[in-house]
Formats: sequence, structure tokens, C-alpha cells
Amino acid sequence: MPREAPYLAVADSLRARILAGEWEVGARLPSRAQFAKEYGVGRNVTQRAMDRLIIEGLLEGRAGSGTYVRKPRERMRMVRSRHRERRGGSPFHADMKERGKVGTWESHSQARVPAPETIAERLAINPGDPCVTTRYEFLADGQPVQLSTSWEPMAITDGTPIVLPEMGPLAGMGVVERMHSIGVEIDIAVEVPRPARATQAQANLLGISVGDPLLEIERTYYDTEGRPVETADIVVPDVRWEVAYEFGVERP
Repeated sequence: MPREAPYLAVADSLRARILAGEWEVGARLPSRAQFAKEYGVGRNVTQRAMDRLIIEGLLEGRAGSGTYVRKPRERMRMVRSRHRERRGGSPFHADMKERGKVGTWESHSQARVPAPETIAERLAINPGDPCVTTRYEFLADGQPVQLSTSWEPMAITDGTPIVLPEMGPLAGMGVVERMHSIGVEIDIAVEVPRPARATQAQANLLGISVGDPLLEIERTYYDTEGRPVETADIVVPDVRWEVAYEFGVERP
């Protein structure tokens, strides 16, 4: 039997009891020691079982207080589609408007940052080539909903009014609109979604728990010649948002 089976069995039992309403939302659970005695296992087993339910979002730990049944959070849908890019402006702002929320963001850009090897590969440039990198914290009605780190080769934007994404005449207008203003036409966006767990830094910024599920999206924009002109790592907290992809279908 796999070593993790005992804590999974305890987690399954506790999950069923929570969903059955044995403890109300906001109620404090018995201690790990009490559960260890009840299930006839070691405290490390109940620790791992409860940690798993915290990661799943059923429980929350409060420092110095104990473990509580977590209030279910509203989970909304975030739609990613090509038509949002075509209509101009920020796709995030438009998406939040459709959800009945006000989308805003905070950002910090740095110029002439040497491209790390992984980013250079995604942008088809040499490692160490200068880029502008911008870190974003996206908000909906003032609450954090998404993080993003963007990289743009300075070979494309240096000396233009859009070299810093959130400054100048097209600040906040999105990559497609900004690049269009300097004659670079974006034709394709490629996104690679991957599941992940929140690090301490991500949890702090998003207001979630360490280990909460995330969706990490690696996005790269390509111009009409197939040249990558921007790449970004987007982080969405799964406990609050589900991501849906919308595709246009050509008629026969």
C-alpha cells in the first residue's frame, strides 16, 4: 500500500464529514491530536490530511487559533478569446466589464533587463538581449484576481513612445494596440495553460493560501511574419476563477 494512503483515507473521511455539514462554515475543527486519536493514526498523518483539505479550499488555518471550515468563495468565469484582442484596448478591462466588475491594475516596468535563457527562447532572441519586463497585479473591484510578468524585446520598441507599456500615449491599451501604433501587427496569440500551486509570494499578492491551486498561462504574441513580440506568464487563482477559451468557427 502506498505510504500516502493513510493520510488520504483520513482526508477523504474528513472531507465527507465537512460536506455532510458535521461542522458549519466558520466552525473550528478539533485539534490534529484529537483526530489522530479518533482515527488511530499519528499526528503527522492528520497534519497531512488537513493540509490537503486546506489546499483544496475546504479548510483554512488561522495562526495561533486553529483550523476552520472555510466559507466557499464565489468562482467566476474569465473568458479568453480572439475577439477581445481585436476590439482594441485592454482585454482584461473588457473581460471584467462583461462580468460587471471594474478592472484595474498596478504595474512596475524595468528597461534593459537581460533576457533569461527561457525567455530568450520564447522570444527567439539571444540570452542576455535587453528587454522591458513588466510585473502586473490585476484587480477586479479592487480585489486581486490575476498576476502577470511580461517581456518585450527592446529591439522592437526601443526609441518608440511605447517602450514602457504603462507610460506614454497608449498606456494601458494592451499589447496588440500598442504594437499596432509602431507598425507591428500581431496576428496570433499562443497560450499554454498549466496547473500549479501558489507559492508564498503569489499567495500574499492574491490573498489566497499557500498551496492553493493556480492556473499558470504561458502566452506569446506573434506578428504577421511569425516573430514573437511579447511573452508573459499569467497566474490565475483557481479558487476564484475558472478560465474558459472562446474560439470562432468558420462557416463552410
